[in-house]
Amino acid sequence: MKNIRTWTMVAALAVSGSAFGVGSIAIDDQMGDDEPAYGIATGEDTKEVAQRNAVKYCKEYGGRNCRSVVWFETCGAVAVTKKVYGYGYGKTKAVATAKALEMCGKNNCNIVAAECE
Repeated sequence: MKNIRTWTMVAALAVSGSAFGVGSIAIDDQMGDDEPAYGIATGEDTKEVAQRNAVKYCKEYGGRNCRSVVWFETCGAVAVTKKVYGYGYGKTKAVATAKALEMCGKNNCNIVAAECE
């Protein structure tokens, strides 16, 4: 019986494609006087679920025009100011945050979210 359970777990992992979760970042790019709303989801089973949840979290944060801007399998980060934003992803939190700050430009951007699987 133990062997059957073990093979069932192995088969489930093979079907899912990965033992790791997927993440996504959503941004409300209709920025006004406030920082842009954003949402970040991690640990999801598929990129579609991650994207849907990131948009949901962005709307919960106050965004009205949220859209998924990137999905990732390891780490993701968001940098913002009141006028611009940047996002990044990579194998480490340091890489993801560096890319987010680079995309945001030299605008005194702050990292507001950085998550890893």
